[in-house]
Amino acid sequence: MEPIISIRDLAKTYQMGTTEVRALQSIDLDIHKNEYVALMGPSGSGKSTLMNLLGCLDTPSRGTYHLSSEDVSDMDDNELATIRNKRIGFVFQTFNLLPRLSALENVALPLVYAGYSKERRNDKARQVLENVGLGDRVTHKPNELSGGQRQRVAIARALVNDPAIILADEPTGNLDSKTSYEIMEIFKKLHDQGNTIIIVTHEPEIAAHALRVVKLRDGLVESDTPNQKAVHVEI
Repeated sequence: MEPIISIRDLAKTYQMGTTEVRALQSIDLDIHKNEYVALMGPSGSGKSTLMNLLGCLDTPSRGTYHLSSEDVSDMDDNELATIRNKRIGFVFQTFNLLPRLSALENVALPLVYAGYSKERRNDKARQVLENVGLGDRVTHKPNELSGGQRQRVAIARALVNDPAIILADEPTGNLDSKTSYEIMEIFKKLHDQGNTIIIVTHEPEIAAHALRVVKLRDGLVESDTPNQKAVHVEI
């Protein structure tokens, strides 16, 4: 089976004044459909840069990146924006919800750019909110929700376009331990339903939920190992 993500010799160099910073030196990586992968590494390892490249938020300095067999390495900003909106669902540590919009409106927002009618947007947004356990919170604004509920809204927003990949950046970084386990259980259920999930984290406790752990160091893959003892907590 063709991998959903295929990266070869991927490198990224930033120019900081007169200094060149090699954030990624050379990355080879394949991720298949319905994998559950944790990307780990200390500060400066390159994991945030790799996440930005995987999410089509940036372009590499060298190498190739095929997403669903399509080369996205040399796409322009408009083409990358289309790929992001159609194929990638993002979940961020800081939730990135719009404070004046309800949970339903926040979740429906990506569908505005996808050209859905208002009725269809709301129907789909309501369905994914129910799927993450927030069917009774659709009219609540972010400041009326707990941190865990806000992250559930963010997950629902990531799911609403039926993306090929869910990319989560430190998704439990602002949550307490109990809420973190609840959020990770949602990711487990999403994986069980056939979703491809990539979590970027520096926390071993969070990476332990994934079925494969890729560790970066100094812009290179240090290790890539299956996790036979993935944590599964029933909430």
